[in-house]
Amino acid sequence: MSISFVVKITGIIGLAALILILTLTSPTEIGPLGVLVFFTTLYITIFSTLSILLGVFYRLAYKRTTMRRKDYLCAAVLAFGPIMVMMARSFGAINLWTLSLIAIFLILAEFLVYKKA
Repeated sequence: MSISFVVKITGIIGLAALILILTLTSPTEIGPLGVLVFFTTLYITIFSTLSILLGVFYRLAYKRTTMRRKDYLCAAVLAFGPIMVMMARSFGAINLWTLSLIAIFLILAEFLVYKKA
């Protein structure tokens, strides 16, 4: 069983859980644990989608058939970007300054992944 298969299956399970959360609950009745589960499943779904898209990109651009460990770490860092934007939006602090700080954080995290991993 390859890591790609596990990522795809986990993404499908995360998407199913996300759909269940969005259809069966409301924001007022979900509670703190439900919010944590929501953000976790959203992150898993975004990570799986980005892994698949990066895999297609690497296959087309670099003619590689498998993804390396760095590629999965890159997808993990990039998947956190929409989560940070969503959290900033929930606090009502979405502006150009916030978006630029999120972008700088993602660029620095990607740089760290490519230097250290």
